[in-house]
Formats: sequence, structure tokens, C-alpha cells
Amino acid sequence: MKKYNVGIIGATGMVGQRFALLLADHPWFNVTALAASPRSAGKSYEEAVGNRWAMKDAMPENLKDLVIYDAVADIEAIVSKVDFVFCAVDMKKDEIKALEEAYAKHECPVVSNNSAHRFTPDVPMIIPEINPQHTEIIEAQRKRLGTKRGFVAVKSNCSLQSYVPALYPLDKFGVEKCLVCTYQAISGAGKTFERWPEMIDNVIPYIGGEEEKSEKEPLKIWGEIKDGEIVPAQSPKFTAQCLRVPVSDGHMAAVFVTFKNKPSKEEILNTWAEFAGVPQELELPHAPKQFIHYYEEDNMPQTKLCRDLEGGMAVSVGRLREDSQYDYKFVCLSHNTLRGAAGGAVLLAELLCAKGYMD
Repeated sequence: MKKYNVGIIGATGMVGQRFALLLADHPWFNVTALAASPRSAGKSYEEAVGNRWAMKDAMPENLKDLVIYDAVADIEAIVSKVDFVFCAVDMKKDEIKALEEAYAKHECPVVSNNSAHRFTPDVPMIIPEINPQHTEIIEAQRKRLGTKRGFVAVKSNCSLQSYVPALYPLDKFGVEKCLVCTYQAISGAGKTFERWPEMIDNVIPYIGGEEEKSEKEPLKIWGEIKDGEIVPAQSPKFTAQCLRVPVSDGHMAAVFVTFKNKPSKEEILNTWAEFAGVPQELELPHAPKQFIHYYEEDNMPQTKLCRDLEGGMAVSVGRLREDSQYDYKFVCLSHNTLRGAAGGAVLLAELLCAKGYMD
């Protein structure tokens, strides 16, 4: 695989920091540009982040001295140094939409962690193992934007990455409806316990916008490309409740599901064990060897023990059993800033590179 120069837009935030760690020694990607808000522009990465470095691992030495660009004002300078960019900015949605399309119109592909473009009909929202075929919409998007190389591709909401990977392979049995309750780590809000002491010994039963995302985004992932846009599926039907819990990293989901053709427990377990996608077939650098891991123990998966499985890119599942109102219930877990955020975006970029969209 050829080498690509890449930029991180929003490099000083928590997801941007996670991008920095993942990309520091990436075999395909070389970080040549970092960008953030005007208050960080002109400073070194180390100086701009200061005491806000939130990762357990230290800031990569090869990025410390890179000078931060202004994400908005310095687009031309940034795109001159990169083949594509990762975007994880903290701005209003309409501003993010405009910014990402501005990069695309400068013929710079954008792989976004942000939610702003998730429901733009010709922007693919991809979990690489599940709906890699949605990359085909990029040509329609390029026509709309008037670009040859530039486009925007996004990853889905971080909490979806725990339970949608477990549900999607079961759709051969006809997933009809799903109730999900998510228990989401504070890093999903860009926080640490030091910066959010109110979360210690506390649960907040509300996360703004999360329940709508949890109910709508899976339908776009399940959707089909028709007439130059991705048309969301009409089923399965999802209902969700989302809670913030006092955990540093790792989103858990309690899932209840009903099927058109109820499978046996053995059929479900075999489906999970055998499921693999294009990333595994292509052996992409950040693809977990086993996408879905099932635990037989009654007290598993546990956030602290399982969130870093396969570099934080695998999904853990446990407690599969029949339910009195739905057909089955089970528990899922994924690392929200790895599989759910920066890691999922890096894997998406690897998929796009392997399919030739970054050339």
C-alpha cells in the first residue's frame, strides 16, 4: 500500500488526541498537518494542548513540535500538505457541514468523526465490516460538489458501534424490532473525571441527541443506494434510552431483539463467531482479527476488562438468553474513542484507501 500524508482537523480535542496516538506510527498514514481553533493556531501541538492531554499514553514525540493551523482560515495551506484529513472539530453543526464541504471542494477527502453530515443523503456513514458498499455513493456526492477527488465520509455514532455490529449479522433471521439501553462513558462527552467531578458516584439519565441518533442512524446503515442517495431502511424498528455512567472509556448496551424467524441460541452464537467483513478479508491495519467476541461467563463482558480487546477495535458480547417479551436479550460493549470514534474513522480511511478513493 502506498503512503498517504494526512491531517487532523480538531487535533487538540479528546478525539483529535486519540487520532494523534493512532496515527503516530501508522504503516500507511503520515501526519503532516494539525489544525484547531484560532486560539491554538501558531502554537506547537504540545503548547496548544498544554495540560489538557487526556490520553493515558504520552503525546507522540514526532507530533509535539508540529505547528497548529487554523482549521478554517488555513484550508489552502493544509490541503497543500495532505492527501486527506480526519475531522473531529467542536463547532456548531452547520459550521461543521460548511467546513467539511470546503475541504472536499478543495479536492481534499474528509473522513469525519462528527455527526453533522450523517444524514446528508449522499454522504456515506460506514461501519467498515457492515456496510462497505456505501462507499459507492461517493461518485454521486462528487457530482453534487463538483469535485474530482474531494468528498466527505463519516462514521456513525459511538454508541452504535457496540450493538449494531451484533445485530447486523443476525438480520438473516429478520430482525424486526430492537430495544436498546446504552451506558456511556464520560470520554464520549470529551471529559475526564478530573474535568467532570460531578460524574463521580453519579449517573445522568440523559445525553442530548443520543436517543434520536441511536434510533435513526442504524436505519441509514441498513439502507440502500437509490438514485444518487442512501435511502434509509424502514426496519428494524429501534427504541433507545441513553445514560451517562461513571466510566472513563467504554460504551455498554443492553439489547432486546425480536425476529421474524426466531433462531436458536446456537445459531446466533455461530453467526457471531463466523462473522467477518471486508476489513478482515483485506487485513486492514486496524481491523480486529475477530470482530465479535462472545463471553460465556455470566458477569462478562466488563468494561474495564474488555474495552481494549484487539486494540479497542473488537466488539464484546455476552449474556445471550431468551426474553419473556422479546425473543432474546444480550449485552454488548465497545471502546467508544477507539472503535466508536477515532479508531473507527481510521479503519474507514483504510477501507477507502484500499478501494482507491484516496488516489
